[in-house]
Amino acid sequence: MKKRILPLLLILSLLLCACGAVPQSPAKAEGTLIVHFLDVGQADCALVELGGKYLLIDGGNREDSQLVVSFLEQQGVEELEGVVCTHAHEDHVGGLPGVLAVYPAKAVYAPTKTYASKVFDDFVYYTDQQGLEITIPEPGDEIPMEGLDIQVLGPVKSYAETNDTSLVLRIAFGETVFLFTGDMETAAEDDLLDYWDSQPDLLKADVLKVGHHGSDTSTGYRFLRQVAPEYGVISVGTGNSYGHPNGAPLSRLNQAEVTVLRTDTLGTITATSDGTEVQFTWEKSTVQPDAPAPSETTAQTYIGNKNSKKFHLPSCPNLPAEENQVALPSYDEAIAEGFEPCGNCLK
Repeated sequence: MKKRILPLLLILSLLLCACGAVPQSPAKAEGTLIVHFLDVGQADCALVELGGKYLLIDGGNREDSQLVVSFLEQQGVEELEGVVCTHAHEDHVGGLPGVLAVYPAKAVYAPTKTYASKVFDDFVYYTDQQGLEITIPEPGDEIPMEGLDIQVLGPVKSYAETNDTSLVLRIAFGETVFLFTGDMETAAEDDLLDYWDSQPDLLKADVLKVGHHGSDTSTGYRFLRQVAPEYGVISVGTGNSYGHPNGAPLSRLNQAEVTVLRTDTLGTITATSDGTEVQFTWEKSTVQPDAPAPSETTAQTYIGNKNSKKFHLPSCPNLPAEENQVALPSYDEAIAEGFEPCGNCLK
């Protein structure tokens, strides 16, 4: 019998590898993880710091280059473990050429190597100047940084919409998890959920960098319920012309009892983790973040369809006839009773 055990174990090992990343027990956290969400207006930029090592995620707009470089200098950065461009839009890649012109990096990551814009061409140029090549990671790939478990979860498909090509990063430190989704929109969020359906805990996070500056095209009900964050950070410009953050995702975050921190009201936001809990400080210390309303205010009744087993917001235009309606006191209870969210009002 012993001769059969080894091949069987080998087969099981190969099957596990083929199924993608397998959740592991959290590694013991050593030191303090610091994540700075820079106030770069209507753009995105975050600096991840642990034990004197640094990872930069996005770089704001082109005009933010000097601001970002100055911030890195203030933090004592001399080298970057990695530079991540979540996607090719200028409000994410714009400041990165300036950073790469000043700071050496060990690796550069992006979802593409080509994009029709001058600022992306500059990003490629300064990557080349460092003797590096842009790495396009696949779902399940890891980004090395000592003391952290950084895993790329998406995108899981090819998309024509640039926002949906955003790299999705899961950064775990001890028992705490940060999730960055760039500008990924609801269709790609749903694809992400489907792809990791067998390992749903990979998407759970304490801190969610809210997608697309709080646009209504991101942070869908289904995605938010799966991630179940305690905190949501929105990088957004004061009085921006897009109307971000939109009231609908703010309402969804409130219903999910998520404390929202916004760069337009708080300035640069800093999260620290000891591996068991996350704490926040922010630049404008006299302002407070948006805590969720009391539970009695945030309670939301849903309307289920007895026949289709879909459930809806009361405002949905696709409500069933009154005789086919059933009141459902919460999203989670609707799911538990076998209902599925409406694809129109509960994206």
